[in-house]
Amino acid sequence: MNEDHLNLEIRKFLKKVGISSQRVLENHIKESIISGDLKLGQIIELEMKLKVKDPVKEHIIVEKLKIE
Repeated sequence: MNEDHLNLEIRKFLKKVGISSQRVLENHIKESIISGDLKLGQIIELEMKLKVKDPVKEHIIVEKLKIE
């Protein structure tokens, strides 16, 4: 196994995940504030699930964000 290549491929994947996830979150939070579904000072719960299809492996990260 070429660890340098693996590391590079994983980093490329994580960069895509990070950038697209941030856009989705920012847009959803802004739209929710505008619609009144979310207010400043409110805490929202997030869950990110990483799933490897084959061989199967799942990893879940849970976090809370305070909207200011």
